[in-house]
Amino acid sequence: MTDHLAQNANQHISIAPLLKELTEQSNIKNATANEIATAISRIFENKLSPVQCSSLLSLLRATKRDREPLVLAKCGQRMREAAAQVDRKALRDVIRTRGRKEGSYRGGFCDLVGTGGDGWSTFNVSTTASILASSLLLLGKHGNRASSSTSGSADLLQAIKPKAPVIGAVNAGVLPSLYEKSNYAFLFAPTFHPGMRHVAAIRKELGIRTIFNLLGPLANPIEGSIEARIVGVFHQELGPTFAEALRLSGARKGLVVCGEEQLDEISCAGKTKCWRLFERPNPAFRGPKDEEDENFTTSDEEAEPRTVVDIQEFTLEPSNFGLQSHALSKVSPGKMPEENAATLMRLLRNELPRDHPILEFVLLNTAALFVIAGICDVDASDMGHGDNGEVIQENGPGGLRWKEGVRRARWAVESGRGLASLERYIEASHAAAGP
Repeated sequence: MTDHLAQNANQHISIAPLLKELTEQSNIKNATANEIATAISRIFENKLSPVQCSSLLSLLRATKRDREPLVLAKCGQRMREAAAQVDRKALRDVIRTRGRKEGSYRGGFCDLVGTGGDGWSTFNVSTTASILASSLLLLGKHGNRASSSTSGSADLLQAIKPKAPVIGAVNAGVLPSLYEKSNYAFLFAPTFHPGMRHVAAIRKELGIRTIFNLLGPLANPIEGSIEARIVGVFHQELGPTFAEALRLSGARKGLVVCGEEQLDEISCAGKTKCWRLFERPNPAFRGPKDEEDENFTTSDEEAEPRTVVDIQEFTLEPSNFGLQSHALSKVSPGKMPEENAATLMRLLRNELPRDHPILEFVLLNTAALFVIAGICDVDASDMGHGDNGEVIQENGPGGLRWKEGVRRARWAVESGRGLASLERYIEASHAAAGP
């Protein structure tokens, strides 16, 4: 393999050979995903000169190498490795003690995130849905401030009144203890990915989408503990790419979505293309058939795994959830953070009409995470006060219970459990910040 990295006298590492290959049509594919990921990793160490850094980002975009699943998976891995590291054993303890197993959901962490950049600047759907979902799931919501919209997830949370969370206080060191008090945590990207500060000015000056506009959903700092996720992408051609990148990254449950309007959410206006990652038994597996036997190991590195991950493609629309359609003009353009935060609190306090466009937009996306996590795969439910236990067993696209997901999402609003989950997170974040 060609050595594309050479250190020079001023401590910058030259990637000139790699840049040369990316500029030559006949050699574009010669650069491996590992070599590209290694070059990207030097950015987090501030080891690339501004000129070579901007050249790398621009060439990856121009050659579309930044749209390849393996490149995205490898670069996402390097970005996570450069992040502030969270104690994995402590997270496993959280799952064991606080995870609420139900159906095929094993109590692990979940995330609901989009690439952004779809141009619609809708209400903060994924952040609101993640808060509602934390009524029944453990949530590690990875997010940042706005870059292309008027209100990013961090902006929304910091605008909550009368008491906003201290999002910067939740770091790798305090995260496990915060989960002792809260099902929800917001993982503020600048806190967990400090190396990104070295490329911030370059990205701003370039003024174009780069690979970093795609890596966010693949860079959750608790990735190894994520059981299920919804990932929204801003263009349908990215759907299969992201689904495969997630599979290569080790994801076993997930749903990649893109509204037909090129929306990085499940659309409330019409159809949404979906790519679902799911596990199935591997017929080539030769170990114990009992999945409860978690102690089974083998010294054969080439042994077949117990399960394999497949990707299923289908289309969703609001009627599959038992909801009506709403034009995107009813939920966009998004407002400033203060106004969106006020709407968030009205929603959580059950003050919006049952058919309010923003409420139903949020219900769609919350329901999808419930479905993908697996908690809808039961014959009866026991969510708590206000739950009659009657599961909607009707199957929709993909053979999944989308209407049951909505029933649970409405319960999270009407029971006040979504609001209570947010309040516990706010208090826990203030405790983490100290006096």
